[in-house]
Amino acid sequence: MGGTMAFWTEADFDEHERVELVHDRASGLTAIIALHSTYLGPAAGGTRFWHYTDPDAAMRDALRLSRGMSYKNAMAGLPIGGGKAVVLLDANRTKTPEMLAAFGDAVDALGGAYVTAEDVGASEADMVAIHQRTPHVCGLPAEDGSVGGDPGPFTAMGIYLGIKAAVAYKLGSDSVEGVHVALQGCGSVGGGVARLLAKDGAKLTVADVDEDRAKSLAKEVGADAVGADAIMATTCDVFSPNALGAILDEAGVASLDCKIVAGGANNQIARPQHGVQLHKRGILYAPDYVINAGGIINVSLEYLCRQHGEPCDINEVRKRIAQIPDRLVDIWQESKASGLSADVVADAMARKLIGRA
Repeated sequence: MGGTMAFWTEADFDEHERVELVHDRASGLTAIIALHSTYLGPAAGGTRFWHYTDPDAAMRDALRLSRGMSYKNAMAGLPIGGGKAVVLLDANRTKTPEMLAAFGDAVDALGGAYVTAEDVGASEADMVAIHQRTPHVCGLPAEDGSVGGDPGPFTAMGIYLGIKAAVAYKLGSDSVEGVHVALQGCGSVGGGVARLLAKDGAKLTVADVDEDRAKSLAKEVGADAVGADAIMATTCDVFSPNALGAILDEAGVASLDCKIVAGGANNQIARPQHGVQLHKRGILYAPDYVINAGGIINVSLEYLCRQHGEPCDINEVRKRIAQIPDRLVDIWQESKASGLSADVVADAMARKLIGRA
């Protein structure tokens, strides 16, 4: 695993409460489970199934994503902490029932300190398989329109509402009709955001590493499709990153030709100085873990209700997602008043909520 074992030397180690390296020889499972904070409740966050050419990158992902979940869950007003897991797949993305069972056993061994859910590379079916080995799973298939299931549409709804709030705050418009939004990523979340914006008459440009998926979505919603390497530099009102993170590095920020960055990708800002760079350029930034909280709001309420044996109301989920724009406005107003970048303001708010002010 190279230097992965010395996780406490990583720049992204932030007094994480627990970091576990899991290896099951029989199934071939290698995974990292990172618990950042259980101050507000069990550490909740999805499991990412991914092929990492550098194992140290898997550790950085686990550390950054788990900290992001602490902040996300706290800022969403949820009684849960933050954690994340990554399962290291081979180059062929091999994922077997035996690996899922072994991972479920590893989650169960933590005794409820960590609650897992879907993330990149995972599916509802994977969660069902893991749930056969442990009760500490959320995002299980929903029944009769109830809470739970695929978190993507709920995440997309929160991002859509956040984009509308950003347009109102920055551009002074109560409508996104005619507003040009460039979307990076056309999966469950990005595609959902595009469909919601298209209904409101927004002008859309889309891109994805899977060009066929981008072209298909573009045809469906009446958007233009561009290459994945061109989307960040597209002249637009809103750039909405909905793929993988760390895209807002020095070159990324410099390439932007937009007034707003608002999307669902986790850990969009590569390093703190890049948030400052974005702020100095006068680009309004919607902190990712605030705007993309819709999915975790849905699946965490599903889990909490199931744990307490109580029915869960989908309207409660919608009510909580509808609060995302107000949280963003609070951050932007504090950023304007203090002169600090929006990501710094949001982090300070979140740290206070988890007892680390």
